[in-house]
Amino acid sequence: MSLASLFKWNEPQNRVSQRNPTEMVLETLMMELSWQIKQAEKQQHERENEYRKTKTGVDYGWLVSYPKHAYDISPTERLQLEDMCIKIHPPYCGPVIFRFRQLIAEYEPEVHEVSRLFRSVLQEATEKIKEEEEARKLARQWNTKQKSSISLMSFKSRAKISPFISNIKTISEDVERGSQPTRRVWSMPEFRSAKDF
Repeated sequence: MSLASLFKWNEPQNRVSQRNPTEMVLETLMMELSWQIKQAEKQQHERENEYRKTKTGVDYGWLVSYPKHAYDISPTERLQLEDMCIKIHPPYCGPVIFRFRQLIAEYEPEVHEVSRLFRSVLQEATEKIKEEEEARKLARQWNTKQKSSISLMSFKSRAKISPFISNIKTISEDVERGSQPTRRVWSMPEFRSAKDF
């Protein structure tokens, strides 16, 4: 027996992930949040160094060692954010990240403000998703109402028209008689009720 058969090295490596798309969206968005928090920490430390340098006139930045990751959001806030991330549909994941990065670049928030900014982007996205779902729901309702009203109209019109009645006036009868036709739409036959006979 060969080693390749024991360890199954011959299996294809490009398997499709068995994870749920909502889990992937959650993981992606939370990774983006943690990365932006780290970047905000780094920028905050750089601003502090610049401030000390201008205040003292000496650069001691090479002496300072910062912890790798000092700020972290609270567990309850993390759970709330994860709950909001689950509501984001996979097609909206990219636009949410793009909008979050735009706001980060625009406002350059402090470390503790990043999670609030992220929360506002998630709320904005969930509201947009709800609006689009409502619009789709209304469109579906409108289409079904329109289809049912068209079918009812055609059913009613079929019930009123009897093509086998011989006393329906046509244009050719008016021409043959030489009489002036009554004013009506020429494409439609004239309908009479039973009282007219």
